Amino acid sequence: MYSADVRRHAVALIGRGISLRSISLSTGISRATLRDWREHPEGSANPRAVCPRCAANPTLPEPQADYAYLLGLYLGDGCISWAGARDKKVWKLRIMCADAWPGLRQDCERAMSTVRPGSKVSTQQKVGCTEVASSSRHWPCLFPQHGPGRKHMRKIELQPWQRTIVTANPGRFARGLFHSDGYRGINRVRARLADGDHWYEYPRYLFTNESTDILRLCGEVLDQLGVAWRFSRRNAISVARREAVARLDEFVGPKY
Repeated sequence: MYSADVRRHAVALIGRGISLRSISLSTGISRATLRDWREHPEGSANPRAVCPRCAANPTLPEPQADYAYLLGLYLGDGCISWAGARDKKVWKLRIMCADAWPGLRQDCERAMSTVRPGSKVSTQQKVGCTEVASSSRHWPCLFPQHGPGRKHMRKIELQPWQRTIVTANPGRFARGLFHSDGYRGINRVRARLADGDHWYEYPRYLFTNESTDILRLCGEVLDQLGVAWRFSRRNAISVARREAVARLDEFVGPKY
């Protein structure tokens, strides 16, 4: 799909009497599309296909809460790659969802479909998980963290407009992160006392990622939510204090 600006430019060239062949060669737009625009010059582009980041006056992706959640999922277990031949310039967003938590898969599908309502969401069964995917020309626009290689091998930073969304929706962003590379479980600790060993159990959250940048983003959003946390390992953030777990439960909770 083409942006509204590209369409307006092409229609202007048509209005100046330039041949469709010349316009097609200079812009890469097919003559069939140009003929349709010539016959319907006032027709508006499909609003579902318009990318909010590619518009002449960029806006924030909507719904922002779903975008924040999908951003967390993408940073954890997502990737963007070519969908078919590269000359088509269509990208596929893929997020792996563990089959043990079907609610996670449903939330992921819902977020994908609302952020890009013009793009079909598909699922493919893998070993122990389901790949949730959607194709669009604009996934790299919406997730500029996309790049060659693994995320932990390159710099991961949020754009200012992404920080605006995350700041307004910290709970949804945290939910996406913990739904992808985190979990809520029971931690068991053995204490050796004079009268023998005693075991203590308590709930905790654990977020694990090899990217120091993504770990930093997780820590920042937990700080914003007022959730105490610490590094339990070099690549893992632990939330274990009772009041901190209760606070994070308001936004994340167990996978289901």
